[in-house]
Amino acid sequence: MKRRRLGLSTRAIHGDPKARADWTAVAPPLYQSSTFTNPVGSTAEVLYSRYGNNPNQVDIGKRLALLEGADAALFTASGMGACALAHLAVLRPGDHLLASEWIYGGVHRLFREEFGKLGIDVSFVNPTQQRTWKRAMRKTTRAVFLETPTNPLMRVIDLEPVATLCKAEGLALIVDSTFASPVNFRPLEHGADLVIHSATKYINGHTDVIAGAVAGTDQVVEEVRRLMQVWGQALDPFAAWLIDRGMRTLPVRVRRHNEVGLAVAEWCAKQDAISKVHYPGLPSHPDHELAKRVLGGFGGMLGLELKGGVRAAERFLKALTIAAHAPSLGGVETLVSEPRLTSHASLTAEQRAQAGIPDGFLRFSLGLEDPDDLIADFAQALARH
Repeated sequence: MKRRRLGLSTRAIHGDPKARADWTAVAPPLYQSSTFTNPVGSTAEVLYSRYGNNPNQVDIGKRLALLEGADAALFTASGMGACALAHLAVLRPGDHLLASEWIYGGVHRLFREEFGKLGIDVSFVNPTQQRTWKRAMRKTTRAVFLETPTNPLMRVIDLEPVATLCKAEGLALIVDSTFASPVNFRPLEHGADLVIHSATKYINGHTDVIAGAVAGTDQVVEEVRRLMQVWGQALDPFAAWLIDRGMRTLPVRVRRHNEVGLAVAEWCAKQDAISKVHYPGLPSHPDHELAKRVLGGFGGMLGLELKGGVRAAERFLKALTIAAHAPSLGGVETLVSEPRLTSHASLTAEQRAQAGIPDGFLRFSLGLEDPDDLIADFAQALARH
């Protein structure tokens, strides 16, 4: 008899459930140990937390693989660590990486400043223009990287044409799916080879952990694991235990983020003091039809452009009482940041404006609060305009 495929929430809570022995702890124990005893004379792999095989580390990797539909997954000490190791697993000196130009500033800096030192050349293209991918490819191109939805404009990239091109050319397609989480989007189902996350964000969901994750084939994830051991990117066992806890509520949290995000975005779209709202759930968004087709929900990330630029934005921010002015995203509480001072601080004002991120742009990570309370807070802050 064929085994029934478990739903997303069941997988998030139980992974691959098995019968429990009597007196088993329902909540998983924390193995806060750097090392473990080994059998004398054994040639089996040493158990050592830097190797990523502490039980807490192993369990969350298996759980994420089940959520993403991957062969395997592992967690690293940060999202940037996950991104770096995922690329180093498939690229060698002399290789060329083709990347979307709409990516997190920290990753752009990694590609621009560090990969060249390793002999890896990187070029950037507009990810919405399908012909540019093909035109920008070289004989040495080995991988393609993109982020969807993007930071901070919430653009949704159609993966399937890019994946078809990568398959035809024998290239690895690596996708950062942090903003969506496995609840709203699973890139491997759309042709990606590797998916990466800043697990600091939605996967953990409680703003108390720094972590990253990589999911894909056994072969590539094993190479990521080898690099993780060499580069010292293993996750602390307590952080792994906290992520285990966070993953159990991931589906219910993300569905609430979807609900709050849409309600607040629809209200913002009606406000005269806001010149533009970036949210894929709105018909005004350039990727709305694609988002409806490929996403399980529109998410909790919202971009706002206030009339009046920086001064208007600062007045608005100082008047907010619920949203915290802080970087990062994906937690249970609402956070707001200014890309000009965080993710895109390395760009000039002109470069940011050209990228569609003018001064006065605010990025909200909407939390799990009552949408009416967030709307009331926004309303009183806009009234200070």
